[in-house]
Amino acid sequence: MARTVLVINSGSSSIKYQLLDPDTGEVHAKGLCERIGEKEGHIAHKYQGKTTEVNEPIADHGAGLSEILRLFDEVGPSIAESNVIGVGHRVVQGGKYFDGPALITDEVRQKIEELCPLAPLHNPAHLSGIDVAKKLLPDVPHVAVFDTAFFQTLPAEASTYAIDQEVAEKYEVRRYGAHGTSHRFVSGRVAELLDRSDLKQIVLHLGNGASASAVVNGEAVDTSMGLTPLEGLVMGTRTGDIDPAVVFHLARQANMSIDELDTLFNKKSGLLGLCGDNDMRTVRDLADEGNEKARAALDVYLHRLVSYVGRYYAVMGGLDVIAFTAGVGENDVDIRRELCERLAFMGIELDEEVNKIRGDEPRTISTPNSKITVMVVPTNEELSIAQQVMQIAQK
Repeated sequence: MARTVLVINSGSSSIKYQLLDPDTGEVHAKGLCERIGEKEGHIAHKYQGKTTEVNEPIADHGAGLSEILRLFDEVGPSIAESNVIGVGHRVVQGGKYFDGPALITDEVRQKIEELCPLAPLHNPAHLSGIDVAKKLLPDVPHVAVFDTAFFQTLPAEASTYAIDQEVAEKYEVRRYGAHGTSHRFVSGRVAELLDRSDLKQIVLHLGNGASASAVVNGEAVDTSMGLTPLEGLVMGTRTGDIDPAVVFHLARQANMSIDELDTLFNKKSGLLGLCGDNDMRTVRDLADEGNEKARAALDVYLHRLVSYVGRYYAVMGGLDVIAFTAGVGENDVDIRRELCERLAFMGIELDEEVNKIRGDEPRTISTPNSKITVMVVPTNEELSIAQQVMQIAQK
């Protein structure tokens, strides 16, 4: 009988889930429970091509997960009959303590809780999901898979900030990165597809949140996100790289509080702050219609990407592959084209017809003559989590 893993991504007011086969990647069922704690909650459960929806108040994560398990029992597939060998929990922040998946013991749970100050919007929500799931599914191993784990291989020169090291060590200030599960999956798929393990890769995870990584021989050597997911590329609502003194300037001149600055940088900046919309599709439409702010936003976005590609080319001492992934990376033909045009000096030649092809399969979009291979590789974080659960469940 095929084995399955239940993957849970518990957010502050939502629970995303998938039941899938870690060996084949087949998704048996998936869904989203959202608006937890609000007046009207919503669950969409997808199984065998049909979506079952529930619209009712969902008091907390316990009520949400209980309702999800009820849907598995009543709509299918039955959890009891699905040979579930483990539950995988996405955890954003694992600090310096976890370089791979971890069986969730009392000690591991405590460490995730201790790391809440580094991910105050994420780790507390993950803990709620973990606690509820362990009570409702007590007979299978529960495994934490950390977004930061892939970047534990960063050399000290890449992970260290140039601040007083006593302060840094006391408050655990360093580069942790994020989206590591996606970067691990995509860089691994590139190596499989090209049948090479000796690659120098840049993975561009471009979605509403966006990050870049430099990967040499399968190990991350640099990444754009830092202590938090705020640093790095221009994102949907986040600033990305910015002079830290902007904080001091706005605090002094605009009398903005720490909370107001946090909201400004994380929720009101990026594409949204530049042109009024954080959806790349809308920004592109506005730019095509002649909206100057939208065009300027795209230029800022692309300039930052070019800067990171150039930086990582230098850090790695060469470059074999650029891989685009996530919502924008996988679907935005024009962002890929414009970036490759700006990188043409590196010997990149884009096959424009292949670049226009849309699909769910990985593909090479550069020409055979291109000095650097450019690929589109759809990410699958749920499958990566399930596969990492297997590492623990089979021990």
